[in-house]
Amino acid sequence: MSFFKSLFFQIIVAVAIGIGVGLIWPNVGEMLQPLGTGFIKLIKMLIAPLIFVVVVAGIAKAGDLKAVGRIGLKAILWFELATTVALVLGLVAAKWLRPGAGMNIDPASLDPNAVAAKTGGAELPHTVDFILNIIPTSAVDAFAQNALLQVLLLACLFGTALAASEGALKQNVLTLVDQIMELIFRVIGYIMKLAPLGAFGAIAYTVGAYGAATLASYGMLIIACYASALLFLVVLGLAAWWITGMNLLQFVRYTRSEVMLAIGTASSEVVMPRMMDKLTRAGCNRAVVGLVVPTGYSFNLDGASIYLSLATVFLAQSVGIELTLVQELTILAVLMLSSKGMAGVPGSAFLALSATAAALNAFPVAVVALLLGADRFMDTMRVFTNLMGNCVAAFVVAKWEGMLDTTRMKAVLSGQISEDELDAEEAQSQQNSEKGMLTPATGAAPVYHGTNMNKPKTAYDQS
Repeated sequence: MSFFKSLFFQIIVAVAIGIGVGLIWPNVGEMLQPLGTGFIKLIKMLIAPLIFVVVVAGIAKAGDLKAVGRIGLKAILWFELATTVALVLGLVAAKWLRPGAGMNIDPASLDPNAVAAKTGGAELPHTVDFILNIIPTSAVDAFAQNALLQVLLLACLFGTALAASEGALKQNVLTLVDQIMELIFRVIGYIMKLAPLGAFGAIAYTVGAYGAATLASYGMLIIACYASALLFLVVLGLAAWWITGMNLLQFVRYTRSEVMLAIGTASSEVVMPRMMDKLTRAGCNRAVVGLVVPTGYSFNLDGASIYLSLATVFLAQSVGIELTLVQELTILAVLMLSSKGMAGVPGSAFLALSATAAALNAFPVAVVALLLGADRFMDTMRVFTNLMGNCVAAFVVAKWEGMLDTTRMKAVLSGQISEDELDAEEAQSQQNSEKGMLTPATGAAPVYHGTNMNKPKTAYDQS
């Protein structure tokens, strides 16, 4: 009976009902969009404060400030490697499967303003602007705009200052931060009870608005994208197993509720708080999780990268143009840069494709409008691949830094430690935190260095 009461089962049922409603009553399905949108907004309103407290607590407890810089650098290096592999894979798949061949589209028949209408006139930030935009206008504005990289910068500075503090100041602030973190996770728990309703509304709208006809029209493109993503995940899983010993299939099973919710709502941000919590439970140091996962949402869009490179070649094929090697390399170079500024920009995929088309100058930018109907059906692939890419990155960076408890990771992912036991452990950790059990001797947060950081001495560090 516990399975039927689980969040995973409830979301599966909600998604199935939503698909049925969208197919049978498409107009009703379109009207249900506010259910999905409202749920996503409820979760997003807590992401910025959660990232702030998680990163502050993680850095302050780690104590080793040099490790913070190493974590960031190694994360960026991994992101660039993964993104490059994804882009190349999408390009190769498009060349091999040729999803746009034989379409013979006349660019003159397409509406040149269709893409602008979809993106609302927005544009991707240039490299310098993107870097400068990481610095918020004010601390309050970073939270008001829900700008994750800006919040992350503030958290790193605040956590570094707190780590350098001593005595009662550090202890009192850390206790407050932990208590706020506990409250945020409790509120997220309340909101997650609405997850099946949100997934139902989101999937009903998608099916009702776009329908099965669109799915059939772009069948080859969709098959090529999903096949490429599957191959990428196989490579990613092998890399994760080789570096960390992590079994990706076991991780998917461990996070099945979150994965299903992300797919149902077509948003990986919705499950970011729960994913961060589950990564920590699975042995990743909280400081690593707090730094790597939010950064990955801007720098490590593996699923989007596969789609963008594949879609660009698809567009050229659809109008009967064969790209040269130089043009293919141009695609990789442009997308490598433009994909970094996509997060949070409306219609970012179309903006990146338009920028790539303009740089190639091989076909009119208006041809990008061909993807307006098919784009929504790529969300499942993009969301799942992006999500797994960021989670694997957290495990990999944690392993490189000696901040991954591999014994605990294998026990949690294999099911040797059950969800009930994890919940009981966290409840005990929270009780210890409330009692001020920081360390028996001094009351200060424990400090670990090197490989000792993956062997917490108190329940407090696991909170």
